[in-house]
Amino acid sequence: MEVAKVESVTRVYKIGKVETQALRGVSLSIESGEFSALVGPSGSGKTTLLQLIGCLDQPSTGKVYINGRDVSQLNRNQRADTRRGTIGFIFQFFALIPTLTAYENIEMPLLLNGLSAKERQARVTELLEAVHLADRARNRPDQLSGGEQQRVAIARALSIKPKLILADEPTANLDTPNGQLVMETMTRLNKETGVTFVFATHDPRVIKYARRVVTLRDGLVVENGLQPQKAAG
Repeated sequence: MEVAKVESVTRVYKIGKVETQALRGVSLSIESGEFSALVGPSGSGKTTLLQLIGCLDQPSTGKVYINGRDVSQLNRNQRADTRRGTIGFIFQFFALIPTLTAYENIEMPLLLNGLSAKERQARVTELLEAVHLADRARNRPDQLSGGEQQRVAIARALSIKPKLILADEPTANLDTPNGQLVMETMTRLNKETGVTFVFATHDPRVIKYARRVVTLRDGLVVENGLQPQKAAG
């Protein structure tokens, strides 16, 4: 079953009279349960493609489908509604609210979605245990390491039980041991929950965790295939 699909998508950015073509007719399908990497050098189009799949942006031409629904021409509020119930995000700079605890950061999407206090408590407790941070629940981001902050971000992304999680350079600001721990956490949760993960990276240490690798260059998909499965380490 397809969670996301893009068909002949282009994205052109205009600054004054200057046009930059970030994507040049990309087609790609993401199946339920995948753990896939979008890879390529800076400027290849991988972040732009993530933003289109995540309903953070609209294509200049072409179609984007989420769970079979064409979201290409939705307005900003409609795209926000689609994201809220379907897509979780993990960002390079963690994007945690600095004044909230780990518990409260994970709880925030559940508050926005109207869950009861009892439902929120059960879900947040479950997720803190899943990312091995139950003992850090009351710590604010500045009291957590970078790896711990990113694991809180992973738990927050999972809180709404999304069909799809998109991660943009999730290990870029982490040292090697913390980056490895974050990737192992994402891999484990993908297997345990069946949630689809798509992450953008240019780091070979991260790419090895992917089961499918989609390589972009100059706004085009130049390779798309499964990787032989082996123990990552």
